[in-house]
Amino acid sequence: MSDFSLSDYLLAYMVAYGPWMFGLALLLGALGVPVPGTLLVLAAGAFVRQGIFDGATVGALGLLGVVLGDSLGYGLGRYARLWVERRMGGLAAWRTAEGHFQQWGGAAIYLTRFLLTPLAVPTNLIAGGSTYPFWRFFGYDALGEATWLLVYGGLGYFFGSQWEALSELISNFSGLLAGIVLLAGGLYLWTQRLRRRSQRLAWAAQGSQPASPRPEKGGADSA
Repeated sequence: MSDFSLSDYLLAYMVAYGPWMFGLALLLGALGVPVPGTLLVLAAGAFVRQGIFDGATVGALGLLGVVLGDSLGYGLGRYARLWVERRMGGLAAWRTAEGHFQQWGGAAIYLTRFLLTPLAVPTNLIAGGSTYPFWRFFGYDALGEATWLLVYGGLGYFFGSQWEALSELISNFSGLLAGIVLLAGGLYLWTQRLRRRSQRLAWAAQGSQPASPRPEKGGADSA
């Protein structure tokens, strides 16, 4: 049995078929297929340094693929909102992404492209299911994905043959960061729920109190 992993196969196909395979892999990753996107971007940067890829071509096709995948996710969220919510609404990542999107809007889209990447797919679906305009989503998405490609592709180019060790380090850091974000998001949603519950109880208590008697007009002292 082969000891090749999915990453090994994707890297082999990238070298064999060129930047088009890179763009296709990023498109699938943007749709939720478990593709190691950051690893592929680091590898692409290293391949540019080695002369295997042309930097402009691989960058353009990578950006085209990932933005197209994100846009398809947005469309799925818009036109199949109820189905998506039934399938994903109970997930911790979904609730965290929803809270961040409601609070930050476009900034949440931008940051989940390259920093909070585990929340990228649910953010695409949530943005599509809301009234958020597509052209604004597209702008933040393209800017964030371009940042992702430039930063990690640049790191792969700079570190060259050491890109695999760098990928493992970044993967560990990303997992830790995602865990912290999910925990913080869960705590935030829990405190918000408690605050709303306290407000409802306070309003109910105020509504149940008898009205204060109003002083009568006139009387002996008003004569």
